[in-house]
Amino acid sequence: MEGPGTTTLRIGDWRVNAVSGQISRDGETARLEARTMRLLLCLAEHAGEVVSIDDLLNQVWAGVAVSPDSVYQTVASLRRLLGDDPREPTYIATVPRLGYRMVATVGPWKDDPVAEIARAADGGETTPSLQRRRRWIAAGVLCLVMAAGAAVAFLVHHRAAHSAAGLPPPRSIAVLPFLDLTEGMHQETFADGMTEELIDKFSKIPGLRVASPTASFYFKGKQIAVAEIARTLGVAYVLDGSVRRSGTWVRVDMRLIRADNGYVVWSETYDQPMTNILMVQDDIADAVTKALKASIGGRTDN
Repeated sequence: MEGPGTTTLRIGDWRVNAVSGQISRDGETARLEARTMRLLLCLAEHAGEVVSIDDLLNQVWAGVAVSPDSVYQTVASLRRLLGDDPREPTYIATVPRLGYRMVATVGPWKDDPVAEIARAADGGETTPSLQRRRRWIAAGVLCLVMAAGAAVAFLVHHRAAHSAAGLPPPRSIAVLPFLDLTEGMHQETFADGMTEELIDKFSKIPGLRVASPTASFYFKGKQIAVAEIARTLGVAYVLDGSVRRSGTWVRVDMRLIRADNGYVVWSETYDQPMTNILMVQDDIADAVTKALKASIGGRTDN
């Protein structure tokens, strides 16, 4: 494998930024959860080699008691994001009863300055000592990813301590990552896109304070009470939702919750044909934005 320990990698056709947690290709960008990125980096570090389920659990879920199902689900999610077909894989191949193997070409992204420095220092050599250096660099990148996650957690909790002295702004809201309740959980990308589209629409409402996508996605997959999330993010309202699918139709359920008392201020269900994902997300986001304005747009009370 060529240079998996850089801050920016080329994995197949994808540009992978380990620090920001984003992957991009041909103008398309996706954000990976921290453990999904760790799994991708782990497979990339051992490109061409079989990585066992136990090794993935030890490296990606270190110190966390989870079952192999966590690996299966994360690999499935990663394949969807990469556009990989498990039957004819171009990125991640399943090795029955053994584990997974990265089959895509892995190397440093050309404009990555860290990669350039590493290549200059290497002088083109491919000795065992070089391979060890690259593994050390890869470990450093993993530490950066973990540090970035810790920094987000620190900032979020710091904001919670700061806002504890007073009430949150009455016109403030956080959109929690939507749950993918489809069979097989094959609509995670749509659910995440729906969340980001709503945050974008809400942020354009004059006078409404909206928690950033980074802050909201910090709570993805975490079992935390709505009131606690609202206190942490310093908001008065929380919008959550879920996505279901039946045939060619998608159903999006949403509810607006007032955090201080837990009451549901507003709830709605939207059914749309899945003819164009972006259009569906945009149409639903427009409708929800109108409903939100009617619910809290004119409020000035606490």
